[in-house]
Amino acid sequence: MRESKVVALLKKYDFSFFAIALIIFSIGLINLYSAVHSSTKIELSNLYMMQLFWFSFSIVIGLVVSFIHPKLFFRLSYLAYAVNILLLLLVLFLGHQGMGAQRWLVVGAIRMQPSEFMKISVVLALARWFIRSNPDSELGIKNLFIPFLIAFVPALLIIAEPDLGTGLLILLVFFVMAFYRRLRWKSIFVVAIIGLLSGSLLYKFGLKRYQQQRIYTFLNPAADSKGMGYNAIQSKIAIGSGQFFGKGILKSSQASLNYLPENHTDFVFSVFNEEHGFFGSVILIALYLALFFRFIWLATSVPKFFNALVAIGLMSIFFWHTLINMGMVMGLLPIVGLPLPLMSYGGSSLLTFCVCCGMATSISNSRNIF
Repeated sequence: MRESKVVALLKKYDFSFFAIALIIFSIGLINLYSAVHSSTKIELSNLYMMQLFWFSFSIVIGLVVSFIHPKLFFRLSYLAYAVNILLLLLVLFLGHQGMGAQRWLVVGAIRMQPSEFMKISVVLALARWFIRSNPDSELGIKNLFIPFLIAFVPALLIIAEPDLGTGLLILLVFFVMAFYRRLRWKSIFVVAIIGLLSGSLLYKFGLKRYQQQRIYTFLNPAADSKGMGYNAIQSKIAIGSGQFFGKGILKSSQASLNYLPENHTDFVFSVFNEEHGFFGSVILIALYLALFFRFIWLATSVPKFFNALVAIGLMSIFFWHTLINMGMVMGLLPIVGLPLPLMSYGGSSLLTFCVCCGMATSISNSRNIF
């Protein structure tokens, strides 16, 4: 008896990216409920329901994207980049302000954060530009000028919102894709020097006073324990009190007693550590590592270099978000406000990560379905 086309399609469909994402999200949803269930604010106590709604919507969009042929990603790469640059410009002039930043566009009931979608647009634009030359050739400094501008322009617009974390993340994505594309040793050395000099100049002239204070507080949080250093100190208390196996679900004192601000966004990993301890954190990190390695495997298994570059770019989005968020809540990096993928509350970020999974699935499916 012949298999139906649907069954044959499902057998060839790569479910791995969405499967790992679903597991991480499920853990995150339970963690989010634990973080906000005791809140006296109604808008916070119901956040986990909104998170479930946004994930349901996002994963449907991601599944739709997974059936789009990667050729369309190539064709629309520059157009998507241009549209997102326009949206970032609109944010600076017409954006909605909240929590000291102007990062959102609001149209009726729809509230979107263009900087989230810019991450994917930069990956596509860089991947298309990098395949202009022979993949086996090593790139010199002159070859990096245009791709650097592709990443630098949106990064500058995002930092101006201000959103330092996302702006720096886009530059980090550029560096990962450039290294994967192959650089000459001389180019690597020059890029490192430029990065150090740019960082110094950015700190001196580009950052606002409170952003500079965040870096100083990172080095010495006790110097302002009731101000800028408060979040970092409370976060480390939460992580340390979890010990090896944690206190258990719904037993985070830092969350239930509201000692830890933003425990549903930037500091969800602190709550998770307190409730599940070192053992639970190792399992969560292992899930993220499985996702990273799946992206790397995809990059090495597809024949087209554009698709490989996109896979590496998407992986770097997940990787830097995870590394920076976990690093900042443990006191290893300055607090810059980047969400933990699929764990932190946020509709735009959920949509971005699900679209990334959909694009990776599309690239994987192109090997044996399209």
